Amino acid sequence: MRDQAHNLRVLTRDRRVPAGEEYRAAGPRVVAVTSGKGGVGKTSLVVNLALALAHLGQRVVVFDADLGLANVEVLLGISPPHTLHDVVFGGKSMEEVLVPGPCGIKFISGGSGFQELANLDTAQRERLIRGLAYFQHQADFLLVDTGAGISRNVLGFVAASQEVIVVVTPEPTSLTDAYGLIKVLAKFKVHSHAYLVVNRALDDREAVQTAHKMEMVAGRFLQFRVHHLGSLLEDGVVGQAVKVQQPFVLLQPHGAAARRVAEMARYLVEGYRAPAARGINGFIGRLVRLLG
Repeated sequence: MRDQAHNLRVLTRDRRVPAGEEYRAAGPRVVAVTSGKGGVGKTSLVVNLALALAHLGQRVVVFDADLGLANVEVLLGISPPHTLHDVVFGGKSMEEVLVPGPCGIKFISGGSGFQELANLDTAQRERLIRGLAYFQHQADFLLVDTGAGISRNVLGFVAASQEVIVVVTPEPTSLTDAYGLIKVLAKFKVHSHAYLVVNRALDDREAVQTAHKMEMVAGRFLQFRVHHLGSLLEDGVVGQAVKVQQPFVLLQPHGAAARRVAEMARYLVEGYRAPAARGINGFIGRLVRLLG
């Protein structure tokens, strides 16, 4: 049986981009947001970052790929009637399962749609590819909210995406697990770098120290670049937003947390751009090859 390592090695070969293709502007930027462990605020960042990107005029789709947990819909207070599973196995179109959210963002729940990827027949695989291909001209960003850890599903989504954001907290367990995730990405050369967001830091000093520690160990021991995208400090508003199922950028649009997420979004749009080809077709092709 082909193991996970074999699939990652195959994916590494498939990710080689022809000269000039890295700056191709067709299709959305597919960005996976992940973490080494759960409970670090990953989904909250995804939802609020999506809204901040929309505020900058970007067309944003959030793909809740944290299979079985449906955290995106919980944070938004929206219950979708259908999931991606209905596209692959139920004959629904992508438009039918796409759910409108605040500020023009849209999201799709993965449900259990990818858990059967290894057993898709030709017709089902074609429906999946056609379904996700819908976003090729419908979005500027596809934010993929993965599960936590280094399971097969998580690594599949992270490796297939063109860019990756790793969310950590200053807790030692979070840093250790995030390092383990980055180590896998570095070992198989799936990505040459990753963005890092430090969440729940007590102050800016702790946030900078945490980011510097990750940058240093990843660079020294893995020859892997970690780019500090930004930080969120301990803030009661964030917890309150979760309780009332309203993103904090809407609950307190001028608050400190909202301003920091806006800075991250502005950097993604106007600042550094990863040398990766854009578009849905490459994303789903790599995902199917890796998980199939």
